Amino acid sequence: MSTILVLTAITIAAVSGIPGVLSRRDSAAGQIVASAFMILSAAAGLFGAAIQLTRPVTTGTVFPWPAMGNTVVGVDPLSAFFLVPVFILGGLGSVYGLGYWPAAHGSRNPRRLQFFWGLLVAGMGLLTIAKHQMAFLLGWEVMALAGFFLVATEDHREESRQAAWVYLIATHVGTLVLFGLFAYWKSRTGSFLMEMLPRETIGMNGLNVVFLLILTGFGLKAGIMPFHFWLPAAHANAPSHVSAIMSGVMLKMGIYGILRFVSLLPDPPVAWGALLLTLGMISGLLGVVYAIAQHDLKRLLAYHSIENIGIILMGLGLALLGRTAGRPEWVVLGMAGSLLHVWNHSFFKALLFFSAGSVIRSTGAREMDQLGGLAGKIPWTAALFLTGAVAISGLPPLNGFISELFLYLGLFQTTIAGGTGSAAVIAVPVLAMIGALAVACFVKVYGTVFLGTPRSPVGDDATEAPFTMRLPMIVLAILCGTIGLAPFLVSPILDAAGAAWAGRPLSDVPPLASLVPLGTLSVFAVTLALTILATGVVLSRTKKTGRSAGTWDCGYALPTSRMQYSASSFAQSIVDLFSRVLKPRIHHPEIIGPFPLPSTAESHVDDAVLDRFLVPAARRIEKTIGWFRRFQHGVTQRYLLYMLVAVVVLLASQIPFGEILNRFFYR
Repeated sequence: MSTILVLTAITIAAVSGIPGVLSRRDSAAGQIVASAFMILSAAAGLFGAAIQLTRPVTTGTVFPWPAMGNTVVGVDPLSAFFLVPVFILGGLGSVYGLGYWPAAHGSRNPRRLQFFWGLLVAGMGLLTIAKHQMAFLLGWEVMALAGFFLVATEDHREESRQAAWVYLIATHVGTLVLFGLFAYWKSRTGSFLMEMLPRETIGMNGLNVVFLLILTGFGLKAGIMPFHFWLPAAHANAPSHVSAIMSGVMLKMGIYGILRFVSLLPDPPVAWGALLLTLGMISGLLGVVYAIAQHDLKRLLAYHSIENIGIILMGLGLALLGRTAGRPEWVVLGMAGSLLHVWNHSFFKALLFFSAGSVIRSTGAREMDQLGGLAGKIPWTAALFLTGAVAISGLPPLNGFISELFLYLGLFQTTIAGGTGSAAVIAVPVLAMIGALAVACFVKVYGTVFLGTPRSPVGDDATEAPFTMRLPMIVLAILCGTIGLAPFLVSPILDAAGAAWAGRPLSDVPPLASLVPLGTLSVFAVTLALTILATGVVLSRTKKTGRSAGTWDCGYALPTSRMQYSASSFAQSIVDLFSRVLKPRIHHPEIIGPFPLPSTAESHVDDAVLDRFLVPAARRIEKTIGWFRRFQHGVTQRYLLYMLVAVVVLLASQIPFGEILNRFFYR
């Protein structure tokens, strides 16, 4: 039943954009019908996933595959767990697009956006339930191509076109690696079925090769450093609800690939878990450091995606160490932290991107130094962004705190145990540093964008987002609060998904509730939430006495908005602290003469991989082989000459010169 429902949902999503394609470009009817289809798809898909998560029974359906025999798809608790954010954001994002990207108001390429939105959701759903590598690749490629067209929605902008091409190159490099992985898998097992890989047929060296191929191919999609180079530009230049589903769900398809295929490898050595932990720490720490140095609101959120992928990877590394050491409690806590953070990041990051879209729709600006004082003009957006900011910072009483707490508890256990767990010793302070920097980053964002006074006229006419945009944001905020206030509700789901990953019956795995005091956590969270709510009510009803005045102006007679902290100045001390990594480029204002001309100060932080390595390397290669262009003159006669020379060389290669010379000298 669950497999049939999910397949129905995938089919509905795949065809949801067709009514819009057949309607007029500026027709709202086609967009509304497409959104209705996506809501129906989300309902069917979530119902199917819920059946599998509450009553775990692995199912499978066989389809004929002309080239490969039969292919198998099916839903198990692990795939059902990842289907939940696929369909939640697939449905909510489609509703959000009605207000953010309305066809009736002349938005760019609305029919194309809606069509590929449905294909993106369908592709992610298919690869999640695939039990055959060819079916997995089909869903993977549908997802990749749909993502390319979605990033390039605003194809009249050079930045969007460039971001889309970089994304397409990166995703297909990853696909080529997967081709190699599956070909090697087939050569060793004789099958493309996604089943446990027998160690006796491949050996430890072969397993290491397979693990590295898995990490590289899926790491490019997940945005693990240093494979993240495509991510910041793609998320920054796509429409905001596209950025939300790419960050909240599509990156998790890379995580799903790592989880699924690593679970099929026997006897993981300590090095695998240690490597995942190390990559997670690097991605988490550098992701948040690069985020805090950004001025572009959406680019900042994109780097936070890398940070949270790092946290998820740390949980997976901990679980893998638990499998190696035979410590099921490490597996449970590591998988609980990793899997719950998959959900949590999907919800609060989508909420933040939706809120950023509301800001952009209201002001037309993404640069934080142009914004300010928006809380009074778009209060719903300000409150919902604040909710997402608290959640992503890992603060109670919201959901980000719960998943990070699971990870802390698991890392503390490995640290105390020593031996195999000694690789996790450094992870605890690194995770704490990531959390502290995330708090600093979102204090900067919220203070710069929503508090203070406007820094430019772009927000003068800002208006609140329409209901179709606010409703998905409210739903996501409720999900963040529900998990944070009642973590015991998701505990059985995490147990089922974790047991499916470990390949063990649910009865053989210690329940999460036996390792974490979920009831106490819930009481603490509810108490804290009620205290915050009561404090807010009291403060709002307190009568203001006395006269109001501006903040201390340091003796300036006429303070202006320019005297506020900017996004750059707020983060300057942290940027300086990590300057060896960030290497900021600062352009100071030029003050020359007694009557200087207007001048500005600017700072830029280039991406370490794309801007400092890949682009310069590509330019050097282009310059090195540039001499070959002298042969391209566009003259037909010369091309015919090249063909003649090639034919002569090929014919000459068939002449047995060695035999002729031997006969000549030794006759």
